[in-house]
Amino acid sequence: VQLQASGGGLVHAGGSLRLSCTASAHIFQVYNMGWYRQAPGKERELVASIWKDGKNTYYAGDVRYRFTISRDSARNSVSLQMNSLKPEDTAVYYCNVQPPLGPYWGQGTQVTVSS
Repeated sequence: VQLQASGGGLVHAGGSLRLSCTASAHIFQVYNMGWYRQAPGKERELVASIWKDGKNTYYAGDVRYRFTISRDSARNSVSLQMNSLKPEDTAVYYCNVQPPLGPYWGQGTQVTVSS
């Protein structure tokens, strides 16, 4: 079952976007969740993750203090609030469990930040 991310778009530098992803209740209860991104010509990387109890989070260094990951257990959803976006944040963003599992990769959502 692929996890589908949504909420991407085109914004100017300094703007904000909020990405969302909904998973099954089983996935949500069993796994930590993560947001990943892949920029053109680069490998896919972990951007942020949140533990299944919601009490701990991880952020990659270049998004720390700009991005916030959260999860809504009632809706089995995980979100990524992205503020102060930079052109280097341009990428396809995906949600998956953390560590990621192949079958859960969806198509991702494109985030484009113009300078």
